[in-house]
Amino acid sequence: MTHRSYPLYAIGVVESVLTEPAEAPRQSDEDAPPAWLVFEPELRSGLAGIEAGAEVIVLTWLDRARRDTLTVHPRGDLSRPRQGVFATRSPHRPNPIGLHRVKVSEVDGLRLRVDHLEAVHGTPIVDVKPVLGDPSER
Repeated sequence: MTHRSYPLYAIGVVESVLTEPAEAPRQSDEDAPPAWLVFEPELRSGLAGIEAGAEVIVLTWLDRARRDTLTVHPRGDLSRPRQGVFATRSPHRPNPIGLHRVKVSEVDGLRLRVDHLEAVHGTPIVDVKPVLGDPSER
């Protein structure tokens, strides 16, 4: 495998009551708590247009995940057969990028309060993108 590297910069961090990956729900719809996305000051203008009620996709760097894992038992259930990580949402993977669809409930300067985020406190944020509607509605 050819290893190429590309610069990736954290644009902020998650502030959450979740502090350990083991205590985090596996998916956002499994009682994940609200959390704050806190952005770097120099990125303030990049938040223009994000308002309460907006749905966004948050991309995080799962900095506590293993990067040498290629197969897992889905959901950590040993009774299920192993699958490749690219067929699962396991955080343990060569590039541990987290994908989180959330709704913004509050905007406070450089901080966005979002619902149902399963990322733990201190998780780096690498990007935020709007959720686009059904292509037939555009």
